[in-house]
Formats: sequence, C-alpha cells, structure tokens
Amino acid sequence: MKLVVAIIKPSRLEEVRQALNSLDVHGMTVTEVKGYGRQKGHSEIYRGTEYAVHFLPKLKLEIAVDDSLADNVSNAIRDSAQTGRIGDGKIFVLDLLAVTRIRTGETGASAL
Repeated sequence: MKLVVAIIKPSRLEEVRQALNSLDVHGMTVTEVKGYGRQKGHSEIYRGTEYAVHFLPKLKLEIAVDDSLADNVSNAIRDSAQTGRIGDGKIFVLDLLAVTRIRTGETGASAL
C-alpha cells in the first residue's frame, strides 16, 4: 500500500478530485496548509501598505491506495493540478505500513 501526499494550489482541487474519481479513487483527506518553495511568496497591498507574504495558501491531499494504483494516482494529480506556472506543488509517494478501518476492524488493503 502507498500513501500519496500532494501539495497543490487550492484552485485545482476540483480538477484533481474529478481525475481521481475517474480512476475509481473516492477517498482523500484535504487539509488547508501554508508554505513556500521556489515561489518564495509575494507582496500584497492592504489599506495602502505593502506586506510581504512568505507563506502561500496551499492544499495538502492525502490518498491511501493499493500499490498498483500509486503511479496512476500520481500521474492523475500531476496532470490535473498542473498550470505550468511556478507554485503548482509537489507529489510524494510513501510506503504505507498498516491500515485499519475503525468501524469494522478490517486491516490491510481491504481497509482502504
């Protein structure tokens, strides 16, 4: 099993969700986060004063999948979240050692 973690622009969430649904992947956790990479923030003007914004709003997606789906899920996220501009995000694929469905007690891939 794998845990696919993606950091994307908030405006791309619906496109990513649709792409994952087309792969029959329906479960994900979405968290609002802030961060920066090469984009390094930007400046904004509020009430006539310029402020540096170093941490930009992003979304963190976490999707647990079977090993066989990890590459397809990663590719679907990349294709649907990509705008071609700096700050599109990153995708991380991690080994997932154990999963337990709390309601039924199922473990392993059947708990996904």
